[in-house]
Amino acid sequence: MKLRLPRPGRRLRTLEPMTSETSARVTKTDEQWRAELSAEEYQVLRQAGTERPFTGEYTDNHREGVYSCRACGAELFRSKEKFDSHCGWPSFFTPLAGDAVIEREDNSGGMRRVEVICANCHSHLGHVFSGEGYGTPTDLRYCINSVSLRFAEAPTTD
Repeated sequence: MKLRLPRPGRRLRTLEPMTSETSARVTKTDEQWRAELSAEEYQVLRQAGTERPFTGEYTDNHREGVYSCRACGAELFRSKEKFDSHCGWPSFFTPLAGDAVIEREDNSGGMRRVEVICANCHSHLGHVFSGEGYGTPTDLRYCINSVSLRFAEAPTTD
């Protein structure tokens, strides 16, 4: 299967050079991040690691609610944009708002991908892929590590 980057015309916001648009609103030292995050959270969120497929707590979560950044608490995705991609990680077809995440080219590991990071704290969330034929409204798959997220269930109305 050939990997395709998001369609031409989709805004790719890069982190270099740093501008007011791309500056993290939450900034902490490496020591602060290490103290606040578990070893796995730190490895994924701050070192752009990837959790093993089909091991994350939100891969098969079908409850209604909001997914936020585990590092800073910024709201990122809603459950109504989550879909079953059967790829081993939670998948969404769009972020909560255009400014919730930053997408940037990622040529690490010998692959050409688009990394997704939290716009608020610049923590690694996962990657976004397009043209895979999932039939979602955007034809995008935001493949996000569960360990990068916290889920808050929507209140039930009785």
